[in-house]
Amino acid sequence: MLQGIFKYIFFTLTIVTQNVNPGFSQGELPQPVKVMFYNVENLFDIYNDSLTDDNDFLPEGVMRWNLKRYQKKINSLYKTIIAAGEWEPPAIVAFCEIENRKVLEDLVFGTYLSKYGYSIIHEDSPDRRGIDVCLIFRKKIAKIIDYDYWIPKDINGQGFNSRSVLYTKLAVRTDTINLIVNHWPSRRGGVLAGENYRHLVASMVRAKVDSIIKRDQSGARVIILGDFNCTPDDQVLKYLICPGDTSIPLINLSENMEFKDPGTYRFQGIWEMIDQVIVSGRLISSPVGLYTDRAFLKIFKPDFLMKKDPKYPGLSPFPTYRGYSYQGGFSDHLPVLLELRMK
Repeated sequence: MLQGIFKYIFFTLTIVTQNVNPGFSQGELPQPVKVMFYNVENLFDIYNDSLTDDNDFLPEGVMRWNLKRYQKKINSLYKTIIAAGEWEPPAIVAFCEIENRKVLEDLVFGTYLSKYGYSIIHEDSPDRRGIDVCLIFRKKIAKIIDYDYWIPKDINGQGFNSRSVLYTKLAVRTDTINLIVNHWPSRRGGVLAGENYRHLVASMVRAKVDSIIKRDQSGARVIILGDFNCTPDDQVLKYLICPGDTSIPLINLSENMEFKDPGTYRFQGIWEMIDQVIVSGRLISSPVGLYTDRAFLKIFKPDFLMKKDPKYPGLSPFPTYRGYSYQGGFSDHLPVLLELRMK
């Protein structure tokens, strides 16, 4: 497996050194800014948190999660991020299923990622299991202006106990990016499970985005990304894109991607596009500055992130666990990677 990783890195590094001038002279444009999202599949530490239900991921828990397995996972994620950036890791990496700030620090400061000057944005969420959304960004490329964690109001008088939504405003090159990181409530128990919570989060995110766009008269650059636990054709996603005639439509770059990539997650042999990227029109139509396009979004799926499915024909993402059985892989999701370019 490691041979496959290093072979991929060597191959991409060769392409970069042959075709890219690391600097750029007058008249040339800087290299693309890469934004990555990755559901890392239960990145827990090995210590008990009395405030959350993390008992499965303890050395004595049902997953038999121990220091050796934890360190292997940290190193696997670091190598994936490096490879996704073609040796120059992405400027921004957003995550979900991160237990706490400590595991993020182990990834960012305890591996060779430390040489790339990442900063961390993380806060604990109200999720019962204690898994959070967060991001890291390279200080040489992006500067933080503001950030906030959004939690919707109570539903039916009960407190919200899923993941909060991370909003970050970043200065990137000469522009400002509004980045919104999501991990919507799960469909465990069926497609309709958590549907009310997903509608609740979608309504909150849409209201916040409308406010951001109205405040920025020049046209806000907004990126909404994450694990939505539903596909682009789901009604709740359609509502987020355009809830009414008076709303400014957003653009789901992941829609129709199945024609070139089947999806980011495979359930019972069927691929699903549940890790998605949605943008405001300004990022598509901007006449100057940072912009993107449908063609600039890809699912990162090198051979080392894939493994033959033991039950269904074909390949699936190489997971850390399959049920309660330890596999030693990376994640049950594939990461998505978006390029922002300059005009």
